[in-house]
This record gives sequence, C-alpha cells and structure tokens, in this order.
Amino acid sequence: MARQKSIMAAKAFVLIAAVCLSWGSLAQTADADKLTVRSDAPDRYTVQKGDTLWGIAGKYLDKPWRWPEIWNMNKDQIKNPHWIYPGDVIVLSRNGNGNGEPRLSIEKISPSVRASPLPHSEIPSIPPSDIEPFLTHSFIAGPDGLSKAAEIVEARARSRILQGSNDFVYAVGVTQDKGTRWDIFRPGKAIRDIEGKLLGIEYRYLGNTEVERFGSDANEASTLRILSSNEEISVGDRLVPVPSEVVTNYVPHAPNRTIEAFIVSSFRGSSEIGRREIVVIDQGAKQGVEVGHVLAVYRQVAPIIDPRPNTEREQIVRGFDQTTWYKTPNKIRVPDERIALAFVFRVFENASYALTLNTTDPVNVGDFVRNP
Repeated sequence: MARQKSIMAAKAFVLIAAVCLSWGSLAQTADADKLTVRSDAPDRYTVQKGDTLWGIAGKYLDKPWRWPEIWNMNKDQIKNPHWIYPGDVIVLSRNGNGNGEPRLSIEKISPSVRASPLPHSEIPSIPPSDIEPFLTHSFIAGPDGLSKAAEIVEARARSRILQGSNDFVYAVGVTQDKGTRWDIFRPGKAIRDIEGKLLGIEYRYLGNTEVERFGSDANEASTLRILSSNEEISVGDRLVPVPSEVVTNYVPHAPNRTIEAFIVSSFRGSSEIGRREIVVIDQGAKQGVEVGHVLAVYRQVAPIIDPRPNTEREQIVRGFDQTTWYKTPNKIRVPDERIALAFVFRVFENASYALTLNTTDPVNVGDFVRNP
C-alpha cells in the first residue's frame, strides 16, 4: 500500500511538473509574440511624399509585417488602407490605452486646417515603380492559357508579317461590352511547381490597341489600331481588355494560416535574385495566399560532416574481390537560414508575384517561403 501511494505521488509530481513546464512554454511564447516597438522609434512622424507603408512600418517595428497589430486594424482596413496621406502626423503611444500594448494613430487636427487629400495621393504599400509593370503588363494564366481570348488574325498591311505602332490589325473575339482599349499579349514561359506540375503560363505584354470599328457579329473581324508596342506584333497574338484601375494599396501583414511554398521563377531569369526583384511562388488564391502577405524566404543548408572522432562500430561491405571496413561519418544538421522577405502584390489561382525585400543573401529559384 505504501509503495502504491509513493507511485501515485510520483505520478502526481510528474503531472504538476509537466503542467508547470507547459505554462512556462506558453509564457515564453506569449513573450515572444508580444508586440514591441523599436527603441529608436519616433514618438511623432510626419508622413512625407514618397513614403511607403513598408518604410514607415520599419521605423516602428523590427517586424514590419505586424503593422496591422500596432494600428489595431480589422480585415477591411488591411485590404483598403486609404487613410495615410502626406502631411499626416503619426503619433506613437507606447502604452496604448493603458494596457501596455503600443498603438499608432493619426493626430486629429481641425477640419479647417486639414486639406482634403488629392485623389490617389495616399501612401502606397511598397514603391509603385517596382511593381507597376506587373500589375497590368504581365500575368499568369491557367494551364489552358488564353486559348479562348480574342486573337489577331490578320494585319491590314498583309505584305508585312510584323506590325508596330500606328499599324492596323484585324481581330476576332473583340466585343463592344468590354471596351475599346485592349492589351496585346504573347505566351512566355511555363510556370511549374517544384515537382514539375504545370501551374500556368506567364504572358508577356507586347503593347496596346484601340478599336476603330467593331465587327457586327462573331463572324466579322474588328479593326484595331496599335497605339504602342514594346515588341513586334504578329498574327496569333492575344488580346485582353485593359483592366480598370488596379488598387495597389494594401497593408503588409503576415498570413493567418500556414503558407509553405517555393520560388519557382524569377522574372529576369537570373540565377541569383537580389533585393526588390520580382519572383513567382508556386501558391496562389487557391492555397490561401493574399495580396499584402509578407513571407520569409529560407534556404536549406546541407548537413555538416562531423569532424570529431566517430565512435560507432565499423561497417562491413563485401565486394567480389575484397572486404572493406568503413565507418559512416556523423552529420550535424544545420537549421534553415532566412535570407529575405517576399511581399506578395499580385495573386493568381495557383501562383503569385512577390517582391523581394530585406535580402541578406542572393535568393535563388528553389528557395522556399513560409510564414515570417
């Protein structure tokens, strides 16, 4: 009986210890997740023309992707943050509302003094010049590409194979309900995941056109004039209606679900990718990737051969003519190294465009990305 009580007491002690350890781990996690501002963060900052949300976030946080937390934003505000303009004064309260959590707010000023912001003058998330061509001039279509899109079938100057600015072309599939301005695209490289599965086709922007005359029905071609061209245009190139204005303002934020993807392509096709370059990751809307997501780029590091003496027994390998004794070298695992951040700015069904930021080493196709 005494022995049984001792065993029960020991089990109770182990259980209490485990609970204490669990509480300790939770406390450490809570401390690690606690929102803290940089020691050199300004108490007041006047927003300047040319600022970005990412740049301002970096003035206050070592982890800029936690920007929504310090503003206490909801999901709608994250997607449409049209509230910071040049001239606004951002005020930091290090104790928030008395709860110990830091908070940022915009200083309220008299309506008679506050000038109305000009249209589209709000602070962008990241430098527009870095991503502007990729918002409308490049995109990744599904595996079927633009097989059903409008198509150039002939040029007015039939004696010339290639066309350029101010030339006229005939096309089918151009309909009046989609407007008079159409962009020209040509299929480029195939985008595949790390296992080789086809995710889509990246289309290259060639130029834009304006409709001179619409065809009266599906069997009559429409006439279009080429307004501008980056490359020569030919029969078979595809036409897509010019999209309405693209909103590029979104708050950098971490995903609220687990994202694990790979960099599968770089726009320049270079072997080494530097800071503020465009990459393609092999996950998109279907996998929960959103515009504004900040992901960390990691590189796997090969194990290190242990230089210390190997104390394991030798192994025997018997060949046809001799017997070899050898020892398998010990290997030391090395943790994955974080080498950059990737800011997602355009999302397709199974792939996304992202801008590399905060790089410490060159990024390569094959590096993987996950939650920061």
